[in-house]
Amino acid sequence: MELEVRHLRALCAIADAGSLHKAARQLGVSQPSLTTQLRRIERALEGELFLRERTGCRPTPFGRTVLGRARPLLAEMDALVAEARAQAHGPRLRIGSTASRALPGWLRRLHRRLPDTETTLVVDVSGNALLRMVAAGQLDVAFVHEVEGFPLRVPEGLQVRVLMEREPQFVSMSPDHPAARNDVVHLRELADDRWMVDPSVDGEWDGLRRVLAEAGLDPPLLHADYHTAASLIVSGEAVAPCQPTSGAREDMAIRPLHGDPLAVRLLLATRPGSHAEAYADLREAYREVALSTPSYRAWLRRAGSPLLESA
Repeated sequence: MELEVRHLRALCAIADAGSLHKAARQLGVSQPSLTTQLRRIERALEGELFLRERTGCRPTPFGRTVLGRARPLLAEMDALVAEARAQAHGPRLRIGSTASRALPGWLRRLHRRLPDTETTLVVDVSGNALLRMVAAGQLDVAFVHEVEGFPLRVPEGLQVRVLMEREPQFVSMSPDHPAARNDVVHLRELADDRWMVDPSVDGEWDGLRRVLAEAGLDPPLLHADYHTAASLIVSGEAVAPCQPTSGAREDMAIRPLHGDPLAVRLLLATRPGSHAEAYADLREAYREVALSTPSYRAWLRRAGSPLLESA
């Protein structure tokens, strides 16, 4: 078996994700397929690259040596492809983002500012994956959120600007939930509820578990993506953290949490000296959607947020 670029990319994905399950999801393949591919690579190199543990995978000393050679090769290959495509297709802006209601307004502003530039968008639940794509030359900018207490792994050489130092996370629940009668919800009011979290979102599972533990709560946790979970929340089967910009729905109540125990930091990452205009447009797009959400607008006013000031 001859090693190819895709094999090196798979090894780096496993090392960065820390588990075959997460790496397979990021690569868009099944876990059994990725496991089989890893075994073939290890046979070809005649050495074990990862230690399989209960909590995930970590590189062996031999694996770290291979990864140390693979990463620069992948970076050079990605840069070559990016430069070739840019010359072939003309001006292009490749955007990556975790989920946000600010995306449509951001794209609209960028299209208006750069009418002759082709814009592409990649949405991923993993901020770490998007940052790696910027570092590798696969994306030009990435808008990501970082769960408080669980920092993202920012590759060396990226320029990172802070959009929101601390964005509170609200809670979504059935409108029939007793706590939905209140404008602000205490965690103790949700002590008997099942909490839903997407473990593939970097830091989300650990952040929620820490906050609940600090409040003395140990509720059952459900693992699912947030789109699938909406039906569980509406039916009263679960509650879940949500972004404060989440739009109002008749079948779902969204409330701030007392003391704002859950929070994220919003970041925009680029390569140094590039696409400075993207930050200003993102800030205005985020401000627009924040002020259009009554509960979040009220929170920003109570906090005296500088976001209330127009650029």
